[in-house]
Amino acid sequence: MFPIVISAVIGLVLGLVAGYKAHDYMRRDKSPAASRLREARRADADREAKGIIREAEIQARSEVLKARESFELSVKEQRRELNETLSGLNKREQALSQREDNLDRKADVLDRKEEAIDRKSAAAEAALGEAKKLAAEAETVKTRAEAFQQKLAGMTRDEARKDLLEKAAQDVRGDLGVFVRREKERAEKDARSAAREIVLGAMQRYAAGHAVDATTRAVPISGDDVKGRIIGREGRNIRALEAATGCSFLVDDTPDTVVISAADPVRREIAAVALEQLISSGRIQPQRIEDVVEQVRGDMDRHFVELGAAAAQEFDVPVSNTDELRALGRLQCRTSFSQNVLQHSKEVAAYAGLMAAEMGLDEPTARRVGLLHDIGKALDQTAEGPHALAGAEFLRACGEPAAVVDGVAGHHGETESQSVYAALASVADALSSARPGARSENVQIYLNRLADLEKIALSCKGVAKAYAVQAGHDLRVIVDPDKTDDNEAALLAAEICRKISAEVQFPGQIRVTVIREKRCVEFAR
Repeated sequence: MFPIVISAVIGLVLGLVAGYKAHDYMRRDKSPAASRLREARRADADREAKGIIREAEIQARSEVLKARESFELSVKEQRRELNETLSGLNKREQALSQREDNLDRKADVLDRKEEAIDRKSAAAEAALGEAKKLAAEAETVKTRAEAFQQKLAGMTRDEARKDLLEKAAQDVRGDLGVFVRREKERAEKDARSAAREIVLGAMQRYAAGHAVDATTRAVPISGDDVKGRIIGREGRNIRALEAATGCSFLVDDTPDTVVISAADPVRREIAAVALEQLISSGRIQPQRIEDVVEQVRGDMDRHFVELGAAAAQEFDVPVSNTDELRALGRLQCRTSFSQNVLQHSKEVAAYAGLMAAEMGLDEPTARRVGLLHDIGKALDQTAEGPHALAGAEFLRACGEPAAVVDGVAGHHGETESQSVYAALASVADALSSARPGARSENVQIYLNRLADLEKIALSCKGVAKAYAVQAGHDLRVIVDPDKTDDNEAALLAAEICRKISAEVQFPGQIRVTVIREKRCVEFAR
């Protein structure tokens, strides 16, 4: 607004000056005096116009300053009012926040009070239930005491003392049985980690001696000159052998022997056959080593397929999958406690077939499950899990029937089997492995251990019969149900385990199963 007023004033002044000059120009004449007069008047008019302009600018600036001051005062007043309004709003907001905090604290206090009330109510209910339970127990004790007093009234002092001691012994034995059962249940929950540590410690302690027998193969040679040819110039022949076979060759001071070491039994067998062929030919050099090892690997692969096919044909188990036949033949290189696994599988197939025939089951399926039950032991290190589950997965991939896969997977009880063939394979497996002389254990020691187990069980009070089964790894104890209750059965199992641990030497572990069964038979006539 103020710039417009200034512009109007300046325009008015300029218009007046221009009009005056125009009017003066029209009236001027050409005389020198008149010219000088006009010039003088023009100069006066210019000075006057300039003065008017300066006065107008000064006045305009004064108006602008006044207007600016007035505007700034108005802005300051508005800001002050705004600040006061904001301050009031902040105070209200703080008051509201404080009220909300107060309400939250009150709500928390109320919640804690409710929780305390609930806890007290629960404690009161529990105390009431305990009181009722104690009252019931007290009433029971009272009734028993009254009955006992009535009974004592007709006894002598010695009879009463004997009866009291027997009653106390029964009560203590019952409480002890309950305690043992509870502690056993609690211990079983924590036993897995402790058992794992014990097993790992035992494995670490005995692994070295076992590894020598389980991971090495000795190849006989004639003379130290053959050792020199096997090593080769600067060791290149033995390096070529180790690279081609994946085994370690130990050419030490042992006379007339080269030891081959490897975890994979098939690799050890290939390395041994290749070394024997190289020694017999007399040509031992890196290029020929690679050729011979590759040839032996192919021959061994075909040999495994032939072994698997022969085993399948022997028990009339048709197998068309080459991978399955090869895996079955590779069991020839595996042993379990010195028992050849392929021979063991044949025995299991025979036993399973015989039992299936007697029970009216499908005999070919039983023989098939028995022959293939340990095929997981022939798989390489890429197969994960126990050999029963790994073998079941392998057979499923090979297209075996569901009954066969289920029987192989469940023959060690690691999965819940849906058919009876897993139980048949388990029984046949135990029969084959428990056969005297089948594994590296003295037969007389084996028989003595079975007899000792049964003798220990029969020496305990209340035992009617005892049977050592599963090659002495499972002791079944049958007690008289009239003389032994459930709590005493738990104590009896613990007592037998302690005696076995103290008196018998045995590999692995022995499971003691106490069986208490009461049958009531009547005949209607």
